[in-house]
Amino acid sequence: MNEENVSFLKDRAVTEITRHRSELLELAQRIHDHPETAMQEHRAAAWCADALTASGFSVEIGIADMPTAFKATSGQGSPVIAFIAEYDALPGLGHACGHNLIATAAIAAAIGAKAALGNLDGTVMAIGTPAEELTGGKIAMLKRGVFQGIDAALMLHPAAHDSATIKALACLSLEVEFYGKEAHAAAHPELGINALEAMVLSFNAINALRQHIRSDARLHGIITDGGQAANIVPAHSAGRFLVRASDTAYVEDLKERVLCCFQGAAIATGARLEYHWNEAEYYAPMRNNKALAQLYVTNLAKLGREIPYYDADQSFGSTDTGNLSQVVPTIHASVAIAPPGVSEHTLEFARLARGEESFDLAIQAATALAMVAVDLLTDPSRMALVKHEFAEG
Repeated sequence: MNEENVSFLKDRAVTEITRHRSELLELAQRIHDHPETAMQEHRAAAWCADALTASGFSVEIGIADMPTAFKATSGQGSPVIAFIAEYDALPGLGHACGHNLIATAAIAAAIGAKAALGNLDGTVMAIGTPAEELTGGKIAMLKRGVFQGIDAALMLHPAAHDSATIKALACLSLEVEFYGKEAHAAAHPELGINALEAMVLSFNAINALRQHIRSDARLHGIITDGGQAANIVPAHSAGRFLVRASDTAYVEDLKERVLCCFQGAAIATGARLEYHWNEAEYYAPMRNNKALAQLYVTNLAKLGREIPYYDADQSFGSTDTGNLSQVVPTIHASVAIAPPGVSEHTLEFARLARGEESFDLAIQAATALAMVAVDLLTDPSRMALVKHEFAEG
């Protein structure tokens, strides 16, 4: 297809997204105002599904045995381009990661790409993925075959920086429990075995270990149970910890070193240790696709926004999109809705995620993603380049 026709189709995508601006803004703010945590995103998933149905998509909700997962489809044949939506909120902080904008951007991009699809061969999808923040809904969806047959997965994430690629760490969670023996903390402390002390010792050991790990690794956790009353020696304590690194091999190395922190505390206090590594929720590192990233940078520039292909100063994090990127060519672009120094997972970021200015930035980025889809749908050589890079690893 010649450049003039491709430009015409991109203009059609832009026009369609612009036409739906008011409904998309209302959707983004409604999801923000009704935050739902992992696997509880019933309203958000339904609102997204309704918006896609109204735009002519065939929508299935409750896929992969997940009531809040959905798939919306338009067109037929190859290539199959999927826009990825997330809409879960953080406990206590609401949409402090901007997932209300991720969901809205995915729907906007899908609507735009569908308008450009016309009589072209190819399929446009929007896939709703629950529980990115806590349990990794995409991981389970991958195991159940939801992403089979997809040629490229496109999504964006609000951040404090602009970039076409991201650094995302492998992440494995550890559930820990100590079992001791209760006793009167004042009258007979010698009869007790303090499970909380075992957890505190473990934290101190983790803190000591942090000094001697690679700079691209992270160890952190919380105590979820530390006892019931100050005058009772705690007979039980529990915690959840995360081990992160830029590659899975180093995570495996850290697993043994982290576990030793808890085993040593058990020996020191006499408490019994029980633990569980959540291998089913193992977040993989991000595998960026340079060909997709370059298309995104080029198309966003056509919309008047120049961004770097890569931002060396961006912060580390983890996402189940990393797992998706290991099996499907994927772009996970970042769009700056916050100034540098404002962290995600804060109340300030949550406030910004509701703003109309942030919405407009996300929609501009979503429009660029729709234009990337047009490139892939109209030029087999571009799709081939994306696949070749992915196959080469």
